[in-house]
Amino acid sequence: MAKNYYETLGVDKNASADEIKSAYRKLAKKYHPDLNPNNEEAAAKFKEINEAYEILGDSQKKANYDQYGSADPKDFFGGAGAGSSQGGFSGFGNFGGFDDIFNMFSSGFGGGTGRSQSSQGSTLTTSITLTFEEACFGVKKTINLVRNQTCSKCNGTGAKSGSAYQTCSDCGGSGQVRYAQDTIFGRMVNVGTCQKCGGTGKIIKEKCEACSGKGSIRASSPITINIPAGIDDGQIMTLHGYGDAGVRGGPSGDLQVLVKVLPHSMLERDGFDVHLELPVPFATAILGGKMIIPSLEGKLELTIPANTQTGTILKLKGKGIKHLNRMGKGDMFIKVNVELPTVNDKKLISKIRAFAEEFQQKDYSEYQKYQDKLKKL
Repeated sequence: MAKNYYETLGVDKNASADEIKSAYRKLAKKYHPDLNPNNEEAAAKFKEINEAYEILGDSQKKANYDQYGSADPKDFFGGAGAGSSQGGFSGFGNFGGFDDIFNMFSSGFGGGTGRSQSSQGSTLTTSITLTFEEACFGVKKTINLVRNQTCSKCNGTGAKSGSAYQTCSDCGGSGQVRYAQDTIFGRMVNVGTCQKCGGTGKIIKEKCEACSGKGSIRASSPITINIPAGIDDGQIMTLHGYGDAGVRGGPSGDLQVLVKVLPHSMLERDGFDVHLELPVPFATAILGGKMIIPSLEGKLELTIPANTQTGTILKLKGKGIKHLNRMGKGDMFIKVNVELPTVNDKKLISKIRAFAEEFQQKDYSEYQKYQDKLKKL
């Protein structure tokens, strides 16, 4: 049964690209190996999530998957193979259906997959913690990463310095071996990768002592990561070529970096906007005045208009966070919370009472609306 990648990411089939990306980021953060150490179930889930996003995050692969149930066109031949009620090929015992037919003819008549000389290294995962300001402005961070690195003694060949290779006796240097297979069409000759030399056609005479013939060694090395301005908590950066070294000269794998951002003591982030809850003394709210506030640009002087009410939102355009990978910045929003003083002095209470008598109900607009609604009940 084909995998349901939409179900894996928890999105509808009609979900937009942004919705798919958002769902992937949330799940990737939840099941990231660094946040779930020694949790095999979380690691497996993280792998499934990445596999799903690799398909649904690519428009062409997604289109193929939506139409055929697979992102790879070669898999379309196997859609009605063994066990399918549509294909009718379930009665051939060990014969596997269209996939086997396709592979058998391609290999049996000179269309094999070729030598398996190299392969890409594994993808690694790690995490990095940033301050609120570092995430907003961008920063360079150096981390020590333990990974498989190309052996400097043998340059990744696995052979001891100065030693040569000898031709593989099983395949005669071709990297492939021929074998016969009985099928419903009769006996057919197939071509496959030589198991003895791994498809290289060569056998190492004397293995490198440093890497024991593997071509790579496990070591720790510093890596400098350029964190772009505007990155947010939970996002994952993919650094191509910073994973494990490839096998037999293959390309290195990737490095996935989970970004964790520490909270600010006073500011809160919403996308690329910044929010601040500002307590304002009631006298300043009534009379108006100046107040000092924190911002990403340092301390700023903010003008409080006269008669500012609690809940009023003041906006400072362009004082937010730089948009990630594009021009412009978000805005800063300041929510006013008018604070009343705690009064215990009898003389002061008397003055406030006299002061309050100077006002009429119509001077309190919200209170007037409340009273009007109350009368209608």
